[in-house]
Amino acid sequence: MHPGMHPIDDDLVGRLIAARFPEWAELPVRRWPSGGTVNAMYRLGDDMVVRLPLVRGGAKDVAKEQNWLPRLASRLPTAIPEVLGAGQPAEGYPWPWSVYRWLAGEHPQPGALSEPVLLAKDLAEFVAAMRNITLPGQERAHRGGPLALLDSSTKAAIEHLREIPEEDVDCDAVAAAWENALRAPGWDGPPVWLHGDLMPGNLLVNGGRLSAVIDFGCLGVGDPAGDLFPAWNLLPAEARLVFREALGVDDATWIRGRGRALSQALIALPYYRTTNSAMTDNARHVIRAVLQEG
Repeated sequence: MHPGMHPIDDDLVGRLIAARFPEWAELPVRRWPSGGTVNAMYRLGDDMVVRLPLVRGGAKDVAKEQNWLPRLASRLPTAIPEVLGAGQPAEGYPWPWSVYRWLAGEHPQPGALSEPVLLAKDLAEFVAAMRNITLPGQERAHRGGPLALLDSSTKAAIEHLREIPEEDVDCDAVAAAWENALRAPGWDGPPVWLHGDLMPGNLLVNGGRLSAVIDFGCLGVGDPAGDLFPAWNLLPAEARLVFREALGVDDATWIRGRGRALSQALIALPYYRTTNSAMTDNARHVIRAVLQEG
């Protein structure tokens, strides 16, 4: 998916575990299929999972999670990853890594939600709890700044999509939607805490309800629009309205959130179209949802 990816396999993970955590050396290791783009996931026995960065850029997220997840867990209404072990570079693997307690559940799929309205309420409760955190010391979230910072990369992605007619994206319509988002008033309140990457692949559901939120690598503070992604990448129109009303989102923040979701989808679609079907399928879903909402 990316240049500079480090090769990772079961044998390497087994050696890393044996060297760093000999008490777990006899547990079976097996690759866990994931649509993630930054980390590889390996089950360790029945109760743990090993998460290893695939690229150098993911290494800084390991320390961030190890530092913040224990401090956030008691402040959130939904289960989040519990760090059980901090791994170090070894065996030819160059970056830090983590062992977490395994969280059961399934990733929700757009168009196949059994309890979309209840899920929307659960997501709103989680986002509201994030916003209400008052812990000091966090940096700006990866997706917490002004939309204008995304302008050049979003427009470049639109032009790239014009050259891929088989994607059948209405590039004039998405360009107009993006310009509309840029015109929305910016956030002038204090920065709030954000998960920053509320994609379906970072959510777990059980019985249709939100059971856990994972992957806090984009954690930080910033514009609350940065945690509105599920409105377009997951929820149908009725549940989207429930999500918005539960959070009390004003028009400008909603438009910025929609623009940010659109930007992410437009950039992801040409980048991952031959390497990550989970990302591109969701990108297509987001583009359709944004254009249908208008």
